[in-house]
Parts: sequence; structure tokens; C-alpha cells
Amino acid sequence: MAGDVPTSKRAILLAIFIAFGGFLFGYDMGVISGCLIMPDFINRFGQVDPSGQAYLSSSRQSIIVSLLSAGGAILQAFTADRLGRRGSILFWSAVFTTGVAIQTGTTYSLAQLVIGRYIAGLGVGALSAIVPLYNGETAPKAIRGTILVIYQVQIITGIFLSYLFELGSQYLDNSGSWRIPVGLQMVWGLFLLSGMFFLPESPRHLLGTGRSDEARRVIAELNGVLEDDVLVVEIVEELDFAIKAENEGGKATWFECFSSRNAMWRRTMNGMMLQFIQQLNGQNFYYYYGDTFFESAGAGLSPYVIQTILGAVSVAGTLPALYFIEVWGRRKSLLLGASLQSICAIIVALAGHFGLAATGTPVSALTPQNKSAGKVVITFAVLQVFIYGTTWGPTPWVYLGESFPLRVRPKSIAFGTATNWFWNFMLSFFSPRIVAQIGPLIMLIFFCMLLVGFVYVYFLVPETKGITLEEVDELYRSGVPAWRSAGWKPSEKHYHHHDVQEVHEKRVSGSEDVTIA
Repeated sequence: MAGDVPTSKRAILLAIFIAFGGFLFGYDMGVISGCLIMPDFINRFGQVDPSGQAYLSSSRQSIIVSLLSAGGAILQAFTADRLGRRGSILFWSAVFTTGVAIQTGTTYSLAQLVIGRYIAGLGVGALSAIVPLYNGETAPKAIRGTILVIYQVQIITGIFLSYLFELGSQYLDNSGSWRIPVGLQMVWGLFLLSGMFFLPESPRHLLGTGRSDEARRVIAELNGVLEDDVLVVEIVEELDFAIKAENEGGKATWFECFSSRNAMWRRTMNGMMLQFIQQLNGQNFYYYYGDTFFESAGAGLSPYVIQTILGAVSVAGTLPALYFIEVWGRRKSLLLGASLQSICAIIVALAGHFGLAATGTPVSALTPQNKSAGKVVITFAVLQVFIYGTTWGPTPWVYLGESFPLRVRPKSIAFGTATNWFWNFMLSFFSPRIVAQIGPLIMLIFFCMLLVGFVYVYFLVPETKGITLEEVDELYRSGVPAWRSAGWKPSEKHYHHHDVQEVHEKRVSGSEDVTIA
């Protein structure tokens, strides 16, 4: 097509700012996991055992951590169309900030804390869906994968910074130990909320709702050209044609996400399956039980330090994805990630089962075999977290943001994001029970899921690198097998527009704008 909407430096900065919604997502996940092991938090919201010791049961932890984020992911589909992408981000940022305020003001009421988590969960769950939607619609085609990877970078950065804040606040012997890191989320929410007042609506949404004049102004502004420029005319004409073709069937319904039209059922299932497999890669298990592995190796590190180390590894692993997502493509990233992670998972499972000491064994009682096995487990656990950050961490979000036509995009993305949150909840709820029965052998479950992921991607997930969102429709309609999709080319019409775009780049944009075909 002529262009994939906003292509200037300002468009790229816009996408980076919007990805800050991922920071809220990550910080919220990270900060609450740290609170669960803080003495003041446990004393206020936990239970008391027969000996008078306060504790948080695994079921209570699960309710506090994962409550209804999946619901927000579904609800955003209604607001994304009714309020627009920009208005929806504004609304859910306000909801999230309100929920954080309720949590921060809690004294001893578990009910108030849960209500706050409930409201904040709706907000962050919705943002986790609407942000990839917005970025997928506004990012330049040539770097759309990179822009969507920034969303995962923001998630991991949020987790890492929450660990750093709690690494310092843990030394406070009052409610400030958890109120300060939790309350900082209000700052992050207000930052995103205030910034959205200065950002434009998605041009695709504007055209889809008949506001072509506004769409022209946004496209022209972000490309640094006049509204009557040939580039703007080309972009609007082709987007308008594609949108009208999409809307011929009338108003989209939730059932259409699973219809045979344009292979929508396959696309929606791919989005859901990739999110499902992502959650069962095994990386979350390391966050929950990394302290056990480190203790078994005789490291003697606190849980906060272990969390911080794993968070730093995750950030380091995600940064290379900014480059490799466009060099390798989506399929190769997923296939390579599944292969390498499965090797790490099986080594961790077997070395942990046969070599690690029982949980709670004093460091002084560890045998040389225990320490050696612990070091092996730590090495491959860290390696798996790094590989996950480069491959399966960001790539499912990239795929989710670029795979659906405008008419059902919010709904299909909602299904994928809700799947992510649902399995995140299931993992956090059942992992403690499974580990109590089989210990490190839980990694065999993740090993099997990674093998399933490899097979699924190879046979069913096509390559979407380097094509526009409208050309994705053509790719699926072509029926090309997934394993041959990397060599697929769009129709001649798109090549013609590509030539027009390149001429415009040389004549108007020069080398400053990252303009795309």
C-alpha cells in the first residue's frame, strides 16, 4: 500500500510513548509479587496459623495477584470502538489510577485491597490489549515489529523497576515498605493519562468511523507534509478502500472472530494459542521459585535480590529482540525460542529433581552434588529467561497487534489478551500445588508445552514480517501454508503503491523519515 500511516520520527516517538502502557502492565505484576513477601503486608492482609504466625495462603495470594485482568482485556473491545483508541486509553488509564489509589489507601481491610486490585486489574488488563492495538495501527510497516517489541520491553522494564524499588523499600518496618512501591503506580498512570491528551487518534479508526478529514490531518502532520500531498492521498485512498471492503458484511460481532471469512477463526486462534503457550514457557516459574534454586546452590541471596537479578536478565534479553524481530521475522523467532528454551527446561527439570537438596535445607548441609546441581539449574534458568525475553516474550504481542482486520481488531486482540491473563492466573494459582507434589519436575510440563509450541508455529503460524496490515488479509486469503509464507508476496497493486511511496520519500521526506510502503 502507499503507506502504513504515520511514518515520521514523531510517529515513532508516539508509538514508544503509547507502549508505556506496557510499563504499567509489568510494574503492576512485579510490585504485587514483592508485596506478598513483605512482613507488614502479610500482617495486615494475611491469616494467622495456630502458632500465631501470620501468613498468606496460596489461594489468597492468587486472588490478590490476578483478579479480573482478563475481564478488562475483553471490556476494552467495547470502548476501543465507541471511544476510539485514544479515548479508550484515556478511560482505562483513569480506571487503573483509581484502583491504585484505593489499594494505597488500604489499612487492614482485605476487601478494600481486593476491590482496588479488581479496579486496577480491569484497567491494566484493558491497557494490555489496547496498547498493541493502537501501536499496530499506527506503526510504520518496516519497523512495526520493532515498535511492538517495545511494548514487551516496557513490560519487562516495569517488572525490573518494581523489583528495584522494593529492594530498597523492604528495609522499612512499616506500611511504607509496600505503600510506596504500590502508590508509585498512580504516578505512572497519571503520566500516561496526561500524555494522551496531546496524542492523535488512530487514522485507521478515524477512517473506519467516517472521519476522513481528521484522518488526513493526522497522516499529514505525522508525515510532515501538507494534507493535499500525494502521499496523504495515496494512504487515505487505499486505507479507505480496504476499510470499506472489510465493512461490507455489516457490523462486526464477537462470533465473526471465529468465522471462516478471511480465515478469521484461524487468526484468532493463532493469537490465543501464542498467548497460551507464552504463559506456559516456564519463565514465570523462575520468578516464583528462583530463590529456592539459588539457596540450593549456596548463594544465600534474599528473594528481593534474586527477583532483581532475574528482572535484569529479562531486560537484557528483550533488548536484542528490537533488532532480531525484523531480521529473523516472527516465525523464526518463535521456532528458535521454543527449541532453545525446551533444552533449558529439560536440563533444569532433571538436574533439579536429581541433584537439588530439599527445600529449606541449610546452606551448611548442602553436599557438593547439591551445589553443582544448583549451579546447573541457575545457569540454565537464567539462560531460559534470557531466551524468552528475545523470542517468546515479545513475539506473541507483535503477532497479536498486526494480524486482524480493522472491523474485528479490538475483539480479536481482546481474546488473545484475555487468554494471556487467564493462563497467568491459572499458572500462579496451581503452580504451588504442583510443585508441592513433584518439585522441579514441573519444568517437564513447560518442556512439553514448548515442543507443542514449536509444532504449532511451524504448521499454523504464517510470517507477517514486512507486510502491511491490509496485506495480512491477502496473505490469509491466499491459503499459502505457514511454512512457505516467508516467501509470499502481495499482489501487483501493492508493488505499484510501493513505487509511489519510494518516489515520494526521495522527493519530500529524505532520509529523516522512516516512511514505509
